[in-house]
Amino acid sequence: MVCPEVHVRIWVDADACPRAVKDILYRASARTGVEVVLVANQALHIPTQTGVRLVTVGQGFDVADEHISAQVQPGELVVTQDIPLAADVVERGATCIDPRGEVIDAENARARLRVRDLMETLRESGEMTGGPKAWSQRDAHRFAAALDRWLSKRPRTAP
Repeated sequence: MVCPEVHVRIWVDADACPRAVKDILYRASARTGVEVVLVANQALHIPTQTGVRLVTVGQGFDVADEHISAQVQPGELVVTQDIPLAADVVERGATCIDPRGEVIDAENARARLRVRDLMETLRESGEMTGGPKAWSQRDAHRFAAALDRWLSKRPRTAP
């Protein structure tokens, strides 16, 4: 008896996702057949290849995040730099990788959320906290490596 393939997706919080990360995801989809779903508040140019699709949601704060959170299934992957979204999808059984290749999981999601909240409080009180360093080619390599690790561990067949 042959077991059917498990359908897992990669969800992308696409509005702020670097183009190079999207390109890595497109190549991974072509290579592995894993579906990549980009969720954005605006129309984006995506390749016309099987396994890549765009979901355009309405305008508004966190509308794309809410869509991803409502649709993601355990075992799937979410690519986002939004810490509250990452913490939410991890609680739902998904894995999260940020565009710099950092894996956000059950072990570190809540701690990252607390740091984010602290930094936001400091900024609101007038503290100069600075922003993240510019995204780099080194970040692209770390992202690709983290994605490859997830792809090699993903479920391939139903039990």
